[in-house]
Amino acid sequence: MAGMYVTYCAPCHGMTGEGNGPAASAFKQAPTNLTLLAKTHGGKYPSVVVQNTLTFGTNVPAHGDVKMPVWSDLFRGLDSHESTVSPLRIKNLTDYVKTLQAK
Repeated sequence: MAGMYVTYCAPCHGMTGEGNGPAASAFKQAPTNLTLLAKTHGGKYPSVVVQNTLTFGTNVPAHGDVKMPVWSDLFRGLDSHESTVSPLRIKNLTDYVKTLQAK
């Protein structure tokens, strides 16, 4: 899933997830440092929170509206209406972000 992360997330969140991607400076609020998600959630990686954010978006001002406009509609467009691929992509991406957590 590193390929999906590199393509869709790293431009804003950075290759290591620290929120320092090349597009980060274009936002009023810096992208979330994804490496600190477990730390900021009591030491436990918040898989459900991440999965819900990837699925439904968030009200983070850097993202504009409630969607992450960079790819949310794109993921759905890549999959047929009958497909379960989009949820699988989101689960795999959620699992990948877990690997970025600070030790």
